[in-house]
Amino acid sequence: MKIFELIGISILVFLILLLEWRKLYPNQKKEKRLLVTLTAISLLLAILLLYFPEIPGPTQMISSLFFPLGKMLK
Repeated sequence: MKIFELIGISILVFLILLLEWRKLYPNQKKEKRLLVTLTAISLLLAILLLYFPEIPGPTQMISSLFFPLGKMLK
């Protein structure tokens, strides 16, 4: 039942966003935009990992980017 996990993740992300939002001052508009953007990216990544757990992680991506460079330096 991935729908319940999705709802749980969404509720947790919303609560974190709400708690962090209250810590920001009203005139911190750029910080609020950044908070919402990073939270949305994190939620999207969590949903993708929930439905597609075989997605390669960031370490594998960095390895695939720098592997040819390592070959050239040898």
